[in-house]
Amino acid sequence: MDKRWVIKGRGDPEIVQQLSRELNINTLLTTLLVQRGVTTFEEARSFFRPKLLQLHDPFLMKDMDRAVYRIENAIRNHENILVYGDYDVDGTTAVALVYTFLKSLYREVDFYIPDRYSEGYGISKAGIDFAHENKFSLIIALDCGIKAVENIDYALKRGIDFIVCDHHRPGDHLPAAYAILDPKRADCNYPYDELSGCGLGFKLVQAFSKKNHMPFKRLEKYLDLVVVSIAADIVPITGENRILAYYGLKLLNSNPRPAFTAILHYSNIKKKNEFQYVEEEFAFNRKLTISDLVFLIGPRINAAGRMESGRNSVELLVSTTIESAIEKAEQINQFNIERRNLDTMITQQALSQIAADPDFQNKKTTIVYNPDWHKGVLGIVASRLTEQYYRPTIILTKANGLITGSARSVKDFDIYNAIDQCIDLLEHFGGHKYAAGLSIKPENFEAFKARFESIVASTIEERMRVPEIEIDAKVRLSSISTKFYKILKQFAPFGPENMAPVFMTEGVVDTGFACVVGKNHLKLSVIHPDISGFPLAAIAFQQGEKLSIVQSGRPFSICYHVEENEWNGHVSLQLNIKDIKPLAEGWERTD
Repeated sequence: MDKRWVIKGRGDPEIVQQLSRELNINTLLTTLLVQRGVTTFEEARSFFRPKLLQLHDPFLMKDMDRAVYRIENAIRNHENILVYGDYDVDGTTAVALVYTFLKSLYREVDFYIPDRYSEGYGISKAGIDFAHENKFSLIIALDCGIKAVENIDYALKRGIDFIVCDHHRPGDHLPAAYAILDPKRADCNYPYDELSGCGLGFKLVQAFSKKNHMPFKRLEKYLDLVVVSIAADIVPITGENRILAYYGLKLLNSNPRPAFTAILHYSNIKKKNEFQYVEEEFAFNRKLTISDLVFLIGPRINAAGRMESGRNSVELLVSTTIESAIEKAEQINQFNIERRNLDTMITQQALSQIAADPDFQNKKTTIVYNPDWHKGVLGIVASRLTEQYYRPTIILTKANGLITGSARSVKDFDIYNAIDQCIDLLEHFGGHKYAAGLSIKPENFEAFKARFESIVASTIEERMRVPEIEIDAKVRLSSISTKFYKILKQFAPFGPENMAPVFMTEGVVDTGFACVVGKNHLKLSVIHPDISGFPLAAIAFQQGEKLSIVQSGRPFSICYHVEENEWNGHVSLQLNIKDIKPLAEGWERTD
């Protein structure tokens, strides 16, 4: 699929030059800073050297004082406290964090993860009934609850108070919870509203610790949970999230909890034959990044909730020994293998369904439904189909008498708002700009499909229908040096709103040894034909079809990340090419 190259604006040249002088780095690097909203020396210092002291006072959040008071009161009166969370990575890490913290102070604490299939997302009546039957009078809901108006009313009638810690958009009416911690609520003036659900859990225990004069150092051991949630939930890595992610990664790379040690035993980060059942002998063979958390840790934690129960993930995350963690991680790895097999099968069936639709090419959306599909992998399949056809996508199955599933979107199109305009046809609905979950009565399905297609067709812009590569800057290959890369690495951790910089270079040629390797990967070495300098090694994953452009003998343009490549103990710079175009093809600029 063709991609649009969009070059970002360079920002105010005076600010770029001033920052370059103050930091004593070249203007290409300060351009990258200005593009990320860093315009002063102090902002740059905070960006490159984030400090935990820069975290906001948790009591700036609406209802935080009430939440802490209610927990203190529960402990004082020997009430049973239930920590309740969603079954995905964000929910299970949040539950593990708050449960472990409270359990270190107070015995009468347990946790609850709803069953994806019998209870569905969020606060369930079954969960409330469990709390009532087991004499829990306070539920702390994490990563869910902001729209659970009816079910929280149901809990109140049974004498159960709720503290809701959610980061999703509120509906028109807030639930009657004792306290609602959600920076996105209209009456909350908290300075940062992009925390993950686990991040909100961290702010809650931070507030409790502050009120009770506990040292902040006691909380730092939870930052590995927070960074995994930040990565898996794809929240912006800006503001507080950047600080939490920075220190969470440091912890993961120096002293990971047994759960992450065990999970990574099943990844290619650690050489399996070197694995030891002793924590202090554990060492990764390279530093973990946000991408590793997204693609290696996150899916394995998610697999438990997708295939069986998210409770397994929490039990793994709260493991205190490597032996107990290994036992749980092995089980969860099997869930992940089952998940991958289902994912592959359902994706193929969905592709066949699309191929059989004679009207598909004329539509602006992808909606596929099979009542026999496994609900647990629909979000993954939706993401795959969105990537392949690049249009707002909904994948659905049947569960508990309803047609239910997951939605995914394309860049800049708000699928949450589009589905919200069909709210009268839905039973349940929630999510974000780019991802949502929904349930529909079977009799409303055809009406929903027609209306959703009509809404998207009338609102999506033509540019949104073509995948976009945002390019930070045009550079010459001679600008890329070890010194340059050393500073570039300090822009990490990378993620939404601070993505790894993408550079574009025009008029390069291959040195003559380009070839396709592995599963359609293009390996090459590029150089400017009319400028002195050394060739740079490059790899273009899944782009073997571009070999003809590279071998044509004519100059071409590339856009790429700069990264390190290690081979046989030798570390060198490498270009990770995102796309290749013949030199004549153009691009767009945003200013």
